[in-house]
Amino acid sequence: MSTPAADLPAHETVLLAAFEGWNDAGSAATQALEHLHEVWDAEHVDELDPEEYHDFQVNRPIVGHGPDGRREITWPTTAVAVATAPISGRRVVLVHGIEPSMRWRRYCTELLDIAAGLGVNTVVTLGALLADVPHTRPIPVNATSEDAEVRDIFGLEPNSYEGPTGIVGVLQHEAASRGLRSLSLWAAVPHYVAHPPSPKATLALLHRIEQLLGEPVSLGELPDDAAAWQHGVDELAAEDAEIGEYVQQLEEAKDTADLPEASGEAIAQEFERYLRRRDKGTGG
Repeated sequence: MSTPAADLPAHETVLLAAFEGWNDAGSAATQALEHLHEVWDAEHVDELDPEEYHDFQVNRPIVGHGPDGRREITWPTTAVAVATAPISGRRVVLVHGIEPSMRWRRYCTELLDIAAGLGVNTVVTLGALLADVPHTRPIPVNATSEDAEVRDIFGLEPNSYEGPTGIVGVLQHEAASRGLRSLSLWAAVPHYVAHPPSPKATLALLHRIEQLLGEPVSLGELPDDAAAWQHGVDELAAEDAEIGEYVQQLEEAKDTADLPEASGEAIAQEFERYLRRRDKGTGG
């Protein structure tokens, strides 16, 4: 697992995108985006017409009562919001949607045209996948980029994945083809607790975003939610001998693999993050 070696320049506008569905195990990525939307008081500025991109028999509209008491229909769409990071003053564009059912290239073109109009320099996609990782250890977050220059700047790994991809992979590719900086953050969610929410994975993604932007994020109750989630899974493992044994095997494999990485550098990075949060007076 790599760690970004530098922050993005504060004057650059960054787009953070997450999509419900195949790319979002445990809803970890979209909940990270929703958290940023709330704590940074983001303003809705645009959205994509769902008629062009969604099969409504797959992602059905929701009927309910609106703020005025009238019944209304909410359509599955992609919303674009803009926030200002409170410490650096950086402009951040937040894109939250459901993975589209069709016309992916047109979808990415429209989304990146909106991003261009908002002055976006860097596109960061967020994802989460199910993996053989123990819930009792830190959630791994893998940062990758197809761009060799971006990898050099931020100390990222090359993207070596080959196989079926989702809208996250397509958007990354299209952003890079426009000359934008593009990178992807993926959290590994324990596959035996795949049901959302997955607050520990959400928290891990937010920590990596903090590193990337050089901006502490107010975490609110999320650390407590993550601790409660882990406690609940601990109880599940204690009640089921088969799950408990499997978790122990994952722990042993993880600890053995991480031994060479238990370095002073990792400790220093964690301490630096603590100091940033203390000095800026952010929660969590």
